[in-house]
Amino acid sequence: MRQRPPLDSTLAAVPYAYPWSTLITRYKFGEQHGWAAFFTALLLKTPGVRQAFDGLDAADWVLPLPLSAERLQTRGFNQAWELASALARQSRTHAKADTRLLLRVKHTRPQSQLKRAARLANVKGAFLVDPLRTAELQGRRVVLVDDVMTSGASLFTAAEALREAGATHITAVVLARTASA
Repeated sequence: MRQRPPLDSTLAAVPYAYPWSTLITRYKFGEQHGWAAFFTALLLKTPGVRQAFDGLDAADWVLPLPLSAERLQTRGFNQAWELASALARQSRTHAKADTRLLLRVKHTRPQSQLKRAARLANVKGAFLVDPLRTAELQGRRVVLVDDVMTSGASLFTAAEALREAGATHITAVVLARTASA
């Protein structure tokens, strides 16, 4: 390898297929925030997920994949934040959950409308660690949370921003993963 992968590991609870895809779509686009507790319980039963949270200390982070301001306004909530905050609570981790450390600085087209190469280009430069808080990531572990991973472009780009800010270990925890990107 010429360079270290942006994610040290990725853990997914279920395949993004029926019936999960239908439930996740209702959660994400149907303003059904209540599903977060159920999905979190499912995630915590997934091999490796609880251990990822147990390995964090008080200086480490649980971060959701951020939405752009436009997407957040349209959707009304960030489904990844609902999962991240519920995971932090239910796992009883000592790590901090935060929505303002990793920022979405570029509004992009929805990834679901794009093929893999276009997805990578679409999210290039979309994420940034708050420049006034980069010291908080130096030598720290991060669990990066999202609902669905398809190509990995968004998670990889966000992880690259976290690595550039000094994070040393990044685990992605996603509710669902598509079978092929």
